[in-house]
Amino acid sequence: YVASLVYGDGLFFLTTGFPDYHNMAIRPDGVGDITKTHIQWHESKTLAKKASYVPSPLAVGKHFYMISDQGWLSCFDSQTGKRSFMEQLGRHHSASPILADGHVYLTDDDGATHVVKGNGEFEVVSRNPLGDECSSSPAVSQGQIFIRTLHHLYCIGKK
Repeated sequence: YVASLVYGDGLFFLTTGFPDYHNMAIRPDGVGDITKTHIQWHESKTLAKKASYVPSPLAVGKHFYMISDQGWLSCFDSQTGKRSFMEQLGRHHSASPILADGHVYLTDDDGATHVVKGNGEFEVVSRNPLGDECSSSPAVSQGQIFIRTLHHLYCIGKK
């Protein structure tokens, strides 16, 4: 599995996209085999668009965001696993989403960064194409966003 675990709202969250597709929240206070005692919720689906293989998920307050490799963004309630939305953003995603200033940034493989509000509802703020392939995750430092595409390194923000 490629996607990393993330922690938020007192839970570990994971997504797996090959060969089986799962989204899961696990309580971290267990010892030994916790399979039957510490799984907060588990969604097992057979559709690749509902889980991620490469991009890691993102914990934001009481929500977990997951972008599938096929470009489907899902948001889950962290405690119940209820999916609040599932919308397609791009053709294919390799980069993991990031959070900056209350917004979720998701860069697709075609180099467009989709910005959605990080409040658990699907609200697209903007879509910013760079015109170059991109498979790396954006990074944030001192109020600036850095995006490495196939041919360029962009720094977006105030000087």
